[in-house]
Amino acid sequence: MRYAILLLGAPYSHQAAHSALRFTRALVERGHEVAGVFFYHDGVQNAARLAAPPQDEPHLVDGWTALHAEHGVPLQVCIAAALRRGLLDEREASRHGKSGHSVAPPFELTGLGQLVDLGLRCDRLVAFGP
Repeated sequence: MRYAILLLGAPYSHQAAHSALRFTRALVERGHEVAGVFFYHDGVQNAARLAAPPQDEPHLVDGWTALHAEHGVPLQVCIAAALRRGLLDEREASRHGKSGHSVAPPFELTGLGQLVDLGLRCDRLVAFGP
């Protein structure tokens, strides 16, 4: 079965981000295809490369990055929601005249059209939110 994941919750504010990561890992480990994870609303904060949680907490950004590295799951971040929250990749930082960026690969800034496309191409779209 082909799945898409929609994550609306910020890391460490709600259980949504941790649950989404665990669920996505479980899907892949059971042989399902995950066509992509789309981070929207406060969920875009899961792509913040500068996050440094305490050592006794799971590092969710690293968890998503590892999932991508191990299984090639695309990690798509809503560009409008990210920009509103100060999350920019190198290209957007340059375009807006900012001195640094806070979103790094494998996270990719995309539009809402990507979410629509994921929903159309998958058997299930599972949303995690606060």
